[in-house]
Amino acid sequence: MATLILEDGSRFEGTLFGHKRAAAGEVVFTTGMCGYQHTMTDPAYRGQIVCMTYPLIGNVGINDLDFESAGVQPAALIVSELCELPSNWQLKMSLDEYLSEQGVTGICGVDTRALTRHIRSHGAMKGRIVAG
Repeated sequence: MATLILEDGSRFEGTLFGHKRAAAGEVVFTTGMCGYQHTMTDPAYRGQIVCMTYPLIGNVGINDLDFESAGVQPAALIVSELCELPSNWQLKMSLDEYLSEQGVTGICGVDTRALTRHIRSHGAMKGRIVAG
């Protein structure tokens, strides 16, 4: 069990994956419907906690071709549903394995639609992912 706590006191429950540790940063969202590997390695998201609005993330895993930079840029990743068994002919590893290797925290099982609406209404704000 893990919790995303926003600076206004709002809480969103989920489960840790990747590098399972606390993380902090500005919470933002992206509405891209594909290309999570591009988003995660985009330097524009450096140090932020990125909420993926597309409901299923990780279904094609991580490959060697879709990097925007040398590693994961966000401080953490928020997803609704994490695919644990990715399938793609270019697959090198799962999203969970990649985030763990990169030392980046992920939280899944979060109501990303509610979180996105909250951020749209109240603006981007700081947040922290904590275990327990």
